[in-house]
Amino acid sequence: MNVKLIKEEIPVTEADMQKVQDTVSATLKRVRDGGDKYLQDYYGKKFGTSEPISFLISRDEAAKTKEQLSPELIEGLEFAIERVTDFAQAQKDSITEFEKEMLPGIHMGQRGIPVESCGCYLPAGNYPCATSGVMCVAPAKVAGVKRIVCCSPASPDKGIDPAILYTLYKMGVEEIYSFGGAHAIAVLAYGTESIPPVDLIVGPGNQWVTEAKRQVYGRVGIDFLAGPSECLVIADETARADYIAADLLAQCEHDLMARGALVTTSETLANQLLDEVERQLADLKTEGVARHSWEHKGIVAVVPTIEDACAWANDYATEHLEVHTKDPKALLPLLTSYGSLFLGESTAEVFADKVAGTNHVLPTLRAAKYTGGLWVGNYMKVITHQWVDEQGVQLLAPYSVRQAEHEKMDAHRRAALIRLTNKL
Repeated sequence: MNVKLIKEEIPVTEADMQKVQDTVSATLKRVRDGGDKYLQDYYGKKFGTSEPISFLISRDEAAKTKEQLSPELIEGLEFAIERVTDFAQAQKDSITEFEKEMLPGIHMGQRGIPVESCGCYLPAGNYPCATSGVMCVAPAKVAGVKRIVCCSPASPDKGIDPAILYTLYKMGVEEIYSFGGAHAIAVLAYGTESIPPVDLIVGPGNQWVTEAKRQVYGRVGIDFLAGPSECLVIADETARADYIAADLLAQCEHDLMARGALVTTSETLANQLLDEVERQLADLKTEGVARHSWEHKGIVAVVPTIEDACAWANDYATEHLEVHTKDPKALLPLLTSYGSLFLGESTAEVFADKVAGTNHVLPTLRAAKYTGGLWVGNYMKVITHQWVDEQGVQLLAPYSVRQAEHEKMDAHRRAALIRLTNKL
């Protein structure tokens, strides 16, 4: 494919990656080995206090945060809860339980069983994202998870953001803890003397959170690697540079490592975008973060055809994929690797990020090559069962005996043979 890069990203060095891995590994070990005492000592120094810290936020405390929020914000949060819950329920309804006689005497089926417990990580570093609580908790509730634990960073003077706390209160979460970063992932994975571990960890985060989830996977389940944020726009000559710039900067402001990209068939549009980004950055309140991520991680690529753009996008495998073309729906069959897709210039990614209903916890770092975004199915185990009568034994046992003999697995052969002949 002939690709002209108008702007390239600056790759992360192996040394930088190793630093993140080593720092996270050390943090996980300290929490695993030190438990409650380590957390008290660490946050005591961080918050400048020698008094015992209560990390658990009570339901009463969470309820009182409503007084700090405007009615308009509350209305928006409750609207988001409704929309995400409804979409999660539609997803759950698509999971079919069944039992079927596959051959005479051979019955098989599947059931969807929710995990017993999950931990939801809710980022609140530069920006307290209340809707992350909606995205993580709503599908867990719909799935039927019994124990839902939420962790979010807290500041020494203000605690957890009130909109996050109100959202969790409104959704009936009983366990809310005020710690963040890799420490929170460690607590969720390993537990402490006072906090039992969970079975599954979900939620977005920065590079430290993402790396922590990667390292604890296996000890506990995770949704996927989700963060820092990414957005790619496919565009032709009909697209508006101002719309594209606004949408890319909306992702760039998330994090210093966020990635914004444009792949287009129009070199004119590509150059217009560069100018438009500079124009919009000039009066953006979050210019510092957005400019850094755009300058370091932004990409602008020009390709000969729209089919080439789709192929480039499939290889990039972005978290958010927007299509700004004359006929966006025509590209749907060509696009296969993305976290969530936004067809047409009117379909702003920010709508789904906040309230539309599809989940905003999505795969990054090319994880969209093998998984979709967070959904009710992440909280459920689709597990199989079977039962066989004598007629089924007569069908299955001879094949099993012969295959076990070929594989030199004598105990397997005998387990099949005894059911076929009632002797070994």
